[in-house]
Amino acid sequence: MRHGRSRADDENVHEGHYDSPLTDMGRTQARARADDFAGRAMHFDAIVASTLARAHETATIVGDVLGVAVEADPDWQEMNSGLLAGLPFDVAAERFPPPVFRNPYEPYVVTGESDWEIYCRAARAVENVVRRGSGSYLVVAHGGILNAALRTIFDIGPRINAQGIAFYFGDTGFARLEYGPSRHCWGLVEFREG
Repeated sequence: MRHGRSRADDENVHEGHYDSPLTDMGRTQARARADDFAGRAMHFDAIVASTLARAHETATIVGDVLGVAVEADPDWQEMNSGLLAGLPFDVAAERFPPPVFRNPYEPYVVTGESDWEIYCRAARAVENVVRRGSGSYLVVAHGGILNAALRTIFDIGPRINAQGIAFYFGDTGFARLEYGPSRHCWGLVEFREG
């Protein structure tokens, strides 16, 4: 599940590792999603959340409503967007115009993660959830890392130069998946935009 609306959304700045908190609207969205889960009698054995404030607070709100503990995992942090983090979009476009082509091994905007780095981190994060064993787990994170996780799950390589498949979550959007470890079979059961 992606976090609710953050202050950075209202500030119109790049997020990445910019640790922007939820807005009041984001908190309302998180409560509404938690109520939706409760109304559908969805049960989670644990909630795993990014350590960044916007995702961790979203997870805490959902956990409080559902009575489920939240565990922090830094592997679920958003993509490190390098020097863009916290910069207004117009300033960033002027200061760091996007290259015509960026290969998947190049850091994003000088100091950020490459496409392969976030893809590998997402694979490790998914593996850590799977290794918990049978159960129902909710991961609360960010659009970029969730996209990378779904691409690893569905055997789709990293996006290269912003090309390829993208999953649009929106605020508190989620994907519900099932995994059969004895057959290594993933299924996308539900995808809901926020």
